[in-house]
Amino acid sequence: MTATRPDAGDAFPAIALETPDGKSVSIADFAGKPAVVFFYPKDNTPGCTTEAKDFTALKPAFDKAGIALLGVSKDPPKSHLKFIEKQELTVPLASDTAADSGQDGLAEALGIWVEKNMYGRTYMGMERTTFLVKPDGTIAQVWRKVKVKNHAETVLEAAKGIA
Repeated sequence: MTATRPDAGDAFPAIALETPDGKSVSIADFAGKPAVVFFYPKDNTPGCTTEAKDFTALKPAFDKAGIALLGVSKDPPKSHLKFIEKQELTVPLASDTAADSGQDGLAEALGIWVEKNMYGRTYMGMERTTFLVKPDGTIAQVWRKVKVKNHAETVLEAAKGIA
């Protein structure tokens, strides 16, 4: 596990991730416009579904403000496709499968692939975290250990401030 946890003012790592359509995406693809990259633990779980649906509901407002959106989890692209279809999501998703395979991925570079504890069992997992990235690729704001309720609205208001 990496000890670094980039914060406001640091560069957001330009690590490419696989998308459900078999392509790749990185923060460099959003150069020149602000971007919101939200990391969530697992497709089709209650909190993650609520978060993805909240960002989907606000996607037109993000689009209107010129702000790119991207959701990331360790789930493989095939899982994302099912998640998108089942939940009728319009927010784009990408897979950081490196995290779960022991390789250095984006979550590792951001310090959000962390040890978790549930019911006395410890395991490695994605910490629910959102990054607001400026058009120049530097981090404007970080929300760590996100509570889902009203989070998408809070992020939209903050993002409008740099758009």
